[in-house]
Amino acid sequence: MIRIAALCALIALPTAAPAEEIGEVTTAWRLLGANHRIVVEAFDDPKVEGVSCFVSRARTGGIQGSLGIAEDTSDASIACRQTGPISFEPEELDEGEEVFGQRASLLFKRVQVVRFFDEARNTLIYLTYSDRLIEGSPKNAISAVVIRPWDAAG
Repeated sequence: MIRIAALCALIALPTAAPAEEIGEVTTAWRLLGANHRIVVEAFDDPKVEGVSCFVSRARTGGIQGSLGIAEDTSDASIACRQTGPISFEPEELDEGEEVFGQRASLLFKRVQVVRFFDEARNTLIYLTYSDRLIEGSPKNAISAVVIRPWDAAG
């Protein structure tokens, strides 16, 4: 019964920004199956024009990794930057809204990025972490983007 509820909850997850894989490095060579690696992905905030984030995260290899049933570690890093004029409607931003999410195991673990808006400091904050149905991980990373006028010339 609990598994059915968990599966339904996973299917009903909100849609977040799609990521583009920028590159990867191998961290451990595997004789059978895929190598262990670190993948760098980029995505644009779906509700904030002019902000892009770059997430690096571990991907488990081996036979289980090749079959898509391995559980990736909770290690991740994030860097978000202003990439153009920033524009958004503050009333449309939800506190802690998921802007990116990827599964990190077959069913029960996800790596995600959530956004906060610190109006007093005119700053967007992005937090990456992993969660798991039963027990999440305290490993996390944060990036902040101060909202400034855009000067393409630098």
